[in-house]
Formats: sequence, C-alpha cells, structure tokens
Amino acid sequence: MTADLAARELVEIVDRDNHSIGAVTRQIMRQQNLIHRASYVLVFNRNGQLFIQKRTRTKDIYPGCWDLAAGGVVLAGESYLESAQRELREELELTGVKLTHLFDQYFEESDNRVWGRIFFCVSEGPFTLQKEEIDHGRFIDLDDIEALHQTEPVTPDGMALLRRLPRNRR
Repeated sequence: MTADLAARELVEIVDRDNHSIGAVTRQIMRQQNLIHRASYVLVFNRNGQLFIQKRTRTKDIYPGCWDLAAGGVVLAGESYLESAQRELREELELTGVKLTHLFDQYFEESDNRVWGRIFFCVSEGPFTLQKEEIDHGRFIDLDDIEALHQTEPVTPDGMALLRRLPRNRR
C-alpha cells in the first residue's frame, strides 16, 4: 500500500478508557495525535526467539526502527483480532496461525497515543516481508533485545510491551 493510500485509511479513534468515539483518516489521527487502537503480534519460533522487523524509512512513525511485533493501526469497524490477522497477512504473508491474547496496553508519548492489544503466535516462517513497510527481519533471543536497543533504535511502544511480557514468555 502506498503512503498516500495509508494516509487516507479510516482509523478507529478512542478515548483514554479505550471506548470508541469515531473514525478519522490516519493522516488526521497522526496530525492531531489522537488516541487510536493498534494490534501487536509477537511471532515466536519453537525455540522461543522473537521475529523482529526493521521498519522502512518511509513509515509514518518510528521509521528505521526495529519493531518487536507485526501489527498496526486498527481500522474503523475492525476488531483487534481482525487487525492482527490482516497485519500478519500483509506484513509477513502469515495466515492460519493461532493468535493468543496476552494483554492490553496504553502507550503515550509526544507523537503517539495508542491502545494496543498484544497477541502472540508461533511460526518458523519462512516469511515474505512487505517491502513497503519492512526492510528485513530476523529471529532474536528476548534477552538480546535490550543490548540491541543500546546500539540501534527500537520502537518505544515495543520496548514498553517487552517489559510487560509475562516471565514465561521471556
């Protein structure tokens, strides 16, 4: 999807309590820093390593950062689960995997206010990466993500969810 088409997508807008209050274009959501919903899918392999993706430099938020989850903005009228399934299909060409809900998280900083629903799944790949959104990806041990974050940018919302992962996922 081109950046222009993405900017015109209708996005679900919510209040601080995660109640839907309407829909606006992605462009307006970003311009006005409105609270929105997003799905996050942590993709683990059987060895417990996490698949991380290097975001393209053309992304509207956190360009060039490592992303710990496949996922994205929940579109108007879409559930978190539908968004997660769509994003896995678009970003990794991954379908037919069982998604397990871990937790919901509110994240806020100066240019991003989002209610996220965090899921996980298990897949060995191979993945076909969406070239418009992902430069490359790889599996990594969870214990190595903090060290990666010291040398390369990792999305702040991803780091926040990493710190909330249940110990049995780490």
